[in-house]
Amino acid sequence: MSILDNRPALQHTVGQVAEVAGYLWQKGWAERNGGNITVNITDEVDDAIRALPPISDPMPIGTTLPHLRGCYFFCKGTNKRMRDLARHPMENGSVIRILDDCASYVILADQPVKPTSELPSHLGVHDYLIAKGSPYKASLHTHPIELVALTHSPRWMEKDVATRMLWSMIPETKAFCPRGLGMVPYMLPSSVELGEATIRTIDSGYDVVMWEKHGVFAVDADIMSAFDQVDVLNKSAQIYISAKNMGFEPDGMSDAQMQEMSQAFNLPK
Repeated sequence: MSILDNRPALQHTVGQVAEVAGYLWQKGWAERNGGNITVNITDEVDDAIRALPPISDPMPIGTTLPHLRGCYFFCKGTNKRMRDLARHPMENGSVIRILDDCASYVILADQPVKPTSELPSHLGVHDYLIAKGSPYKASLHTHPIELVALTHSPRWMEKDVATRMLWSMIPETKAFCPRGLGMVPYMLPSSVELGEATIRTIDSGYDVVMWEKHGVFAVDADIMSAFDQVDVLNKSAQIYISAKNMGFEPDGMSDAQMQEMSQAFNLPK
């Protein structure tokens, strides 16, 4: 039996994770075991799940996260491939419960698949989101090719320079990603410092954060919405790079055109 049996809401959430994992692989954004997904499923947990005995010993998170006491998450497994998560989510991911010390967790189902090595930074962001009263439940880390390519030029790492260019490539980008793209200078992957820098960047107003020469980290209400934001931003990067490959610098939408659109759709300026 699976923890998903006879639980349609939880099955839907895990199904979305599997669907997004497939998209990431198809797009070439998830080489080998690259990328991570963590979703807060606490609202979909019933009393029977709460009563389940753990199938692992308590394991340390590596930090204390006071707002996660008793929370439940579905996490991609460490060293697991997105293409396998897409086909067999409960064999390549796990349901975990944060213990009362807020510094450790246990695995509940379906198999003792240890969560992603980037669990501390993912959970740190979820702790921040809960503290802020955010409705966001999903975090996504992936390696979109064109967005990562931009970060190899210092020009695009300057605050909101890439955002301005990406918004100008196609009207839908600002409409669907109105907070733009935050930039974090290179830091060691999976490090506490990278997690803290990501939280600071989200706190300054971004839903999608670019890690220089590495990938993106996105948060949203569900995993499909987080994927959509990254997908739209990367489409704009593709348009820009395609124009450059054709031998010209694309004009992009003018400031006046983007301001007109912001007013028409009640978007942030």
